[in-house]
Amino acid sequence: MSKIGKINIPIPEKVKVLLSGNRVNVEGPLGKESVNIDLDMFDLNITEGKDVSIKPKKIDDKSKRLWGMSRSLINNAIVGASSGYEKKLELTGVGFRAALKGKVLNMQLGFSHDINYDIPEGIKISVEKQTLIKIIGSNKQQVGMIASQIKSIRPPEPYKGKGIKEQGQYILRKEGKKK
Repeated sequence: MSKIGKINIPIPEKVKVLLSGNRVNVEGPLGKESVNIDLDMFDLNITEGKDVSIKPKKIDDKSKRLWGMSRSLINNAIVGASSGYEKKLELTGVGFRAALKGKVLNMQLGFSHDINYDIPEGIKISVEKQTLIKIIGSNKQQVGMIASQIKSIRPPEPYKGKGIKEQGQYILRKEGKKK
């Protein structure tokens, strides 16, 4: 039995959840999301707009594996449509800074040239300080993917910790060479 799959998903007041075919459509103040669910394997019950429950029709190895994941995907869509997701990135290093120029994030990261990152649709990026980037969106996977792409431009190095890291991320530091 799936511990996560058993838990009902509460629906906030401003969010509408509709089942059309094999897709669960979620509409909220921050946008629309849709999730594919295999209805041959799962029963989906939407109770008067208050909560959603998902249960397998037949319990076997495949349905056990997909039960918790399907519940988490629906929950992520509901949370994204109601409150959204955000990640904060810190730039650490001398002369490292970021700025917004329209729909482009411009970063100076110690290379001989500036790096321009095009901001995709459905994502808001704000630069609070010159060294703090905030990524906001309704799709959890997309927010994480963009944060990962920006971090991969200049990952933190272990000696001085220079690079782009998530806020609160611990960098394992190494000791430099001794004389």
